[in-house]
This record gives sequence, C-alpha cells and structure tokens, in this order.
Amino acid sequence: MLDIETLERIDKKSMHKVYDKWAEISKNAYNSDIKIVEFRDIDHIVFVGMGGSGTLGDIFSSILSKTNIHVSIVKGYLLPKTVDKNSLVIFTSVSGNTVETLSALKDAKKQECKTISFSSGGELERFCKENSLEYRKIEKNHSPRASFVSYLYSMLKVLENIIPINKKEVYNSIKELEILKEKISSKNLTSENPALKLAEGILGIPLIYYPWGLQASAIRFKNSLQENAKMHAIVEDVVEASHNGIVAWEKKSEIFPILLQGHEDYVKTKERWKVLKTYFDNNEIKYNEISSISGNILSKLIHLVYLLDYASIYKAVLSNTDPTPVESIDYIKSKLE
Repeated sequence: MLDIETLERIDKKSMHKVYDKWAEISKNAYNSDIKIVEFRDIDHIVFVGMGGSGTLGDIFSSILSKTNIHVSIVKGYLLPKTVDKNSLVIFTSVSGNTVETLSALKDAKKQECKTISFSSGGELERFCKENSLEYRKIEKNHSPRASFVSYLYSMLKVLENIIPINKKEVYNSIKELEILKEKISSKNLTSENPALKLAEGILGIPLIYYPWGLQASAIRFKNSLQENAKMHAIVEDVVEASHNGIVAWEKKSEIFPILLQGHEDYVKTKERWKVLKTYFDNNEIKYNEISSISGNILSKLIHLVYLLDYASIYKAVLSNTDPTPVESIDYIKSKLE
C-alpha cells in the first residue's frame, strides 16, 4: 500500500496536491466574475484543442450530443469546411502556444465565423488582442492536464448561454467532486481508496472499453495514463469492438481490459457488456470494471475524470515514475517551433 512519504518523494512537483483541491478549484472557477459571452444564432460549434485542452472539447461534445447544435472536434491544424457565419469556434490552449491551435485560429480569422479563445496567456492571447477577437484568460494550475477543471468550469460560466447545462447541474457536479475527494485523495491512502485500488489492479497494457456517451472519459483516462504513468494505453468503443477488436483476444496478450460502464447505458449496450464479460470469464481473461455514477452527463463525466486521473497519478507513483515531466512532448514541440 502506498504511503504519503513515498507519494511526496516520487511526485516531486506535487501534482496530487492540486487534485486534492479540484472541487475547490471548480467552485472558484464557476463562481468567478469572468465575463459571459453573448453569441446568437449558433447552429454549429467547433472545439479546437490538443491534449488536455482537446478533452474539454470531448466533454462539451457529450453535453451537446442531445441538442440540435452540430458539434465538431478539431485536434489538428485546420477547421472543417462546414464553418460559416452561424458557427462558433472555441479555441483552448492552456499554455497559449499550441501550434496546431494557433494555426486553426489564424484560419478562422479569414472566415466569417464567430470565435472565442481560452488560455493562460502566450501567443493565443497576443493574437486575439491584436485582432480584437473574444478572449478569456484562465490561470494554469500546475500543468495543462491538472488545470482541466479550472478551464472546464470557467468555460461553463462563459458559455452558459450556449451550453445546455443549468446552474443546479453544475453545482451537483461539483458536489460529486467533493464527495469523491474524501474517498480518493492523498488523505486516504488506504485499501478503501478506489483510485488507488484501480491503479494497483492495472496489469500489462490497459485497453479501455467504453460506451457511446462516455468516450470523453475514456480518452482522458488513456491520455492521463500515457502522460502521468508513461505507459501505453488503448481505447475502444465496446459496440464497435464486438465487430473487430474482440478477435484479437483469441491469442494470449499482455493487454488488460478495463470496462468503463455507464450507470444508465442503453439497454442493448448493457446486454453487450454482459456478453463481453461472459466471453472474458470463459476464456480466463482478467479484467476490471468501473461504473459511472447516476445523474446528469456533466456529473457522470467529471466524476469519472477525477477518479481515473487520480488513478493514473497513483499508477505513476507505484511504478516509481514522477507524473509531471513530459520530456517526449517537450521534444516534439521543440522541433515544431
């Protein structure tokens, strides 16, 4: 079992301490006096961002999935050709210097679309101010991935006239973070900590199966395992995998399945989970199960992100890896700048 001395020794820049404050950070971000944006006649929203900033787009895409607004996610350099005067393009880069996001912003400047950008400063801030584009500055907490809730709840506030999540649902999601904190934080390094138990149970290369609707949490978990624990991870839609990926289990593998299930999954998806688990049991394939809480989509997603992010930090420390440094990302960036 992990102890606090080991956690603090390996997590040299104290990422876990920021995560212990996620509920507080979320509440402060949403209750801040950040200016709400006023855009009208929007029928298409494009979210542009890479890495942790890209996950924000995934979250908002899930929230908007049951509305009449068309949503596009861009994790690259160019905007879709469907962007027009009724499109709102939202750019997020915590550093403000993400080259792909900056490229897409310059592309948007040439079009008739509406834009708003979020960063902690950098080139993104400079470009927006020089070109009189909507911009909101949000401070970074430790690292881009640890800043996730600060950006999410600030953006929920700024975009409250566009994103169909009411204040009660937002505060319920923060309450769920507060409840979960008591179970998974560094103040509870016991056998009852679900994030620590999950980290200890991850064997080999994790393959995260997810249902439609929880894709954002699955992708975020994959990214966090890669960045924090420096390990390979894979994601697959459970329904699609039943038509292809399942065949790979006919051979012995170092892959370890993690089943990310929704509390209110579609009835046919629940049937799929049951069949998949029976298949694994019959073939003596070990797996782990994680279920979302009930409630609104924001509460479900942020609860999972918090649990799974913290598990990735614990997994890093258990493997004697400092979760903060991302030297490979820094190398790639240095060659592109």
